[in-house]
Amino acid sequence: MALEMRDRCERCETVQLPPGTPARICSYECTFCVQCAEAMQSVCPNCGGELVPRPRRS
Repeated sequence: MALEMRDRCERCETVQLPPGTPARICSYECTFCVQCAEAMQSVCPNCGGELVPRPRRS
């Protein structure tokens, strides 16, 4: 089962997040840009889970 690599920040929706760019993700695959994740203190507003660096794909 692969993670869904979403291409937009769910908070600001203005930041493009193509694979390979830094992003933060929770266990439910909610995806945020680094700036928004930091503003939310690395807590997902949808599930309350921890936001961690999104893994890269080769």
